[in-house]
Amino acid sequence: MPTRILLEGRPGSGKTTAIRRLAALLRTREAVGFTTEEIREGGARVGFALETLTGRRGVLARIGLPGPLQVGRYCVDTGVMERLAVPSLARPLEPGTLVLIDELGRMELAYSPFRDAVRAVFAADVDVVATVHAQHGPFTDVLKRRPDVELIRLTRANRDLLPERLATRLEGR
Repeated sequence: MPTRILLEGRPGSGKTTAIRRLAALLRTREAVGFTTEEIREGGARVGFALETLTGRRGVLARIGLPGPLQVGRYCVDTGVMERLAVPSLARPLEPGTLVLIDELGRMELAYSPFRDAVRAVFAADVDVVATVHAQHGPFTDVLKRRPDVELIRLTRANRDLLPERLATRLEGR
């Protein structure tokens, strides 16, 4: 049975750092997927970048970016979702593939082809580690309730050791 883990945490809890450290610690498995990070200017958050695990990067969302998909004060670039996020999940997934997703957040989930790609990943015979906010959301709440999903709360107490534990577990060491 595939491993399916959701790392749940509040903003700033270290979800992105945990996923990036996990990816870096993997020795025997190649992973697909992406991470996100804040874009800051003058100490203020002005947007978010998305980077695939293969190193392709784009501006996912930004204040003042033109486009029809608005989430809060950020406009989401659906082209980045289409060119980077969805293909990083929608490649042919062989059984045993490891998919890392940072994150299943409001901006990413506002794009319906991304939701479809995530559904397909969770239906495939692949291992998944994804980050989610601690707050409720219709899409993520369904995933959190799945019997085949393990929900791990990321805290200050476990965030430093968790990536190594997950890497060891996922590689069967």
